[in-house]
Amino acid sequence: MTSRKNRGTMLSEDMPCFNAKEEQRCGGLCPTAGCLTNERIKIMAYIEKRGNAYKIRVSCGYDTNGKQVRQSFTWRPPENMTERQIQKELQRQAVLFEQECLKGQVVAVVKFQDFATQYLTETAPNNLKAGTLQNYQNYSKRVFKAIGHLRMDKITPRHIQRFVTEMSSGERLDRYRKGALSAKTIRNHIAFTSSIFEYAQRMQIISNNPCKNVMLPKDKAKEVRIYSVEETQKILEFLSREEPKNLHYVLFFMLAVYTGARRGELLGLEFKDFDFEREIVSFQRASLYTRNKGVYTDSLKTVTGYRSLKLPTELVELVKQYRQHQAKLKEEIGDSWVEKISGVNDEIVDNDRLFTQWQGKPMHPNAPALFFGRFCKRTGITYRKNHSLRHLNASVQVLAGVDIKTIQQNLGHSQASTTLNIYAKMFQAAQAASMDKVVEILGVPPVQALG
Repeated sequence: MTSRKNRGTMLSEDMPCFNAKEEQRCGGLCPTAGCLTNERIKIMAYIEKRGNAYKIRVSCGYDTNGKQVRQSFTWRPPENMTERQIQKELQRQAVLFEQECLKGQVVAVVKFQDFATQYLTETAPNNLKAGTLQNYQNYSKRVFKAIGHLRMDKITPRHIQRFVTEMSSGERLDRYRKGALSAKTIRNHIAFTSSIFEYAQRMQIISNNPCKNVMLPKDKAKEVRIYSVEETQKILEFLSREEPKNLHYVLFFMLAVYTGARRGELLGLEFKDFDFEREIVSFQRASLYTRNKGVYTDSLKTVTGYRSLKLPTELVELVKQYRQHQAKLKEEIGDSWVEKISGVNDEIVDNDRLFTQWQGKPMHPNAPALFFGRFCKRTGITYRKNHSLRHLNASVQVLAGVDIKTIQQNLGHSQASTTLNIYAKMFQAAQAASMDKVVEILGVPPVQALG
């Protein structure tokens, strides 16, 4: 059977065995490694001689547009081979190449953007958190611009490395900031790109991930900017003087200071999470936001995020007072209050949320920051992000001599190394101070031999 150009040979079930003796012996079911007859049902390889080489093509089916997808490679026989040996090895190479295609070790012809878009729309929504999916969609814009037009099997580590270089010195896509991207943002883009190739590997589309071993920029050491103890005391004092209409914000920031919890963890708190007798709060969920979903409830960021912390008595009493305050507001607006909200996994649950809008809907995650900006402007306090209060809580624990493992558990970090990396300078300062205490207690007598 010939190819379209009448120059190639199609190896299929109808083609006789090249090894005539073996065919006579096995009756068309040749067990030898070099014979195609034991793979006849599977093999659809076309072999075309080109000079001293042979081009082997295999059909891999059809793409979504109905176009046949073919893969090919060229095999060149060694010079010392006889014609019989060439034909036998040629058959073996065709079998191996067909098997590689069947196993996915030879990539189907698909461009990166097409494959990644399919992953983001069909697979990722069921396997990623909404926030992660939103970030991936944001990263895809820059990634598609760089390598989206390239075939998956043609992208090499050099392409990825060039992309890293371009991000380090190129223009930003957002309109809010100027200058090159940060090292963390660059790593996030490559992490997204790598996740696409890893998925392609799992689907047996490709055999290698070109993002591996690419050199990424390192973060420049940044000092964590936090409020001092004196500044924090002023914040707490000013918060205590706020009007009743801002009581929900007062409670939010006081909980932030004394628990060091993440914003989403605080906004996800419900009254049933408080054990008022034991004065303990448990973090069970997070309230988050994306452009696609709006405000929604999700599981916590890490397994260790599910934790319980002891609260000051005064703060527990404030939660009780706030519950009464919210009950009055609920009574005032009557049927306008939202009784049911969406919980984790979009399950409809009773509305027991602490931090809400006027009608009972969960508070927007940006609302505390907007209030705090106005609060700082009124009081003359330097504005810092909400997360700085989490750093403050950690720094106070470090200065108090709390061990790193306990701090990790209190903050809900997945590993103690995360805590140590973020607050390394604080721990170094605390260690230096502890050594000063040793000297203060023991003293250092002068050595007479040196005097």
